[in-house]
Amino acid sequence: MNAADLLSFFEERFEEVDAYVDLLEELEKAAQDGAPRLHGTMYKISATQQRILYSSLYLQLYNLVEATVSRCVDAITQAAGHAGQWKPHQLNGELQREWVRSIARTHTDMSPEHRLKYAMQLSDHIVQQLPVAQFSVEAGGGGNWDDEAIFAMGKRLGCMISITAQTRRVVKANMRDDLGPLKLVKDRRNGLAHGSISFVDCADGVAVEELRRMAASVESYLREVIDCFIRYIESHNFLRPDCRPNGGAP
Repeated sequence: MNAADLLSFFEERFEEVDAYVDLLEELEKAAQDGAPRLHGTMYKISATQQRILYSSLYLQLYNLVEATVSRCVDAITQAAGHAGQWKPHQLNGELQREWVRSIARTHTDMSPEHRLKYAMQLSDHIVQQLPVAQFSVEAGGGGNWDDEAIFAMGKRLGCMISITAQTRRVVKANMRDDLGPLKLVKDRRNGLAHGSISFVDCADGVAVEELRRMAASVESYLREVIDCFIRYIESHNFLRPDCRPNGGAP
């Protein structure tokens, strides 16, 4: 995925989130007059089922966060390897480190012979002055993505995540259990994924208005994160300053 596709991907995925919150909102309105019924049947949607549906939004939002970060990282490595334009020595220090880590598999457990094999491949690449091909960055994640982890990933790649003061206040503001929106999404997702909290208990006392605010906070934050990655790529800040076309941007 290139930089131009990042925003369209995000908007498409967030439309799904928005549509789901709309559904929950209509369900909540219907429940004010008693247990909602499915049209054409006598089946009633219970309060327990309603909570289960509410809790599913945490999973949906966390998946959006993780997918967005993954695609932003991939867009950087694609830009670095695009059309064989750039050599390893032209990458900025942070991305060059990630390139070496990927090519030499420095953080992978393997036998001495296999380690030597990848070290030789790295050596050949440098000696022959080959261009950077597409490589991967081990983004990790696994239930750990929140605003602090995203900032750390940006720093690791040399991409400063600069968020407006208004969005920062929203992201850091306590939403529930002394957690901001992104940390709350991560916490609830992990609780559900590991079975430490049930879907019913997860949404105890939660109203759709809170869920919509949470989704809106995640949306505004991720939009600004995407903008940071797009500027980083389009300004060629993944390269050393002296190698950037037109000098790049600071």
